[in-house]
Amino acid sequence: MRGVACGAQDEERARRWPDDLVEQVRRDVAGHQAGDEREHRAQDRILEAMGRLSRPFDEQGDPCHVTGSAVVVGGRGTVLHLHKRLHRWMQPGGHVDPGEAPWEAALRESEEETGLALRHPDGGPRLIHVDVHQAAKGHEHLDLRYLLVAEDADPSPPLGESPEVRWFSWDEAAGMADVALRGAIEMARTQPEALPGVDSEKTGTEDR
Repeated sequence: MRGVACGAQDEERARRWPDDLVEQVRRDVAGHQAGDEREHRAQDRILEAMGRLSRPFDEQGDPCHVTGSAVVVGGRGTVLHLHKRLHRWMQPGGHVDPGEAPWEAALRESEEETGLALRHPDGGPRLIHVDVHQAAKGHEHLDLRYLLVAEDADPSPPLGESPEVRWFSWDEAAGMADVALRGAIEMARTQPEALPGVDSEKTGTEDR
């Protein structure tokens, strides 16, 4: 029994995140300018949960946890994928691995799901939207959405990921986005990297 207990303790220790990282993310969310009432409510809910949960990034620690996703921008607009289970077009993203920051999860998951080489804007990760929504297994996702920049290339998702991944114009994306995604699309299309004819290599803004 002692071995089992020690193993459980070791696993719990492995699924931890640095306190300063958690606090940095909390500050980022607190300083974010929400765009509408839904996002204001999401921001308040995320801050409340991060103050209450001992491991707010851990999907195994509580059904309510932080996730990281991305709005990918480039010369053709934005990239969405058709979710295999939900059967709707969504932004890429997913759960945060142990020790990982939400913006690192957003980049990793987005590259995995799209097959594209992506990067954060010059100046570092940029939080552009937050949302809270129900997910599978009774989970509640506290989703932090980051801007990612792509070169002009066709998506090439690997085996195991949704094969339906493609570029959409901003109007197309806004027209098919559900209420949980619409605000993120509208915010992303106003970013300098998303504007036609703007050199994204020279438009990054420092946000931390």
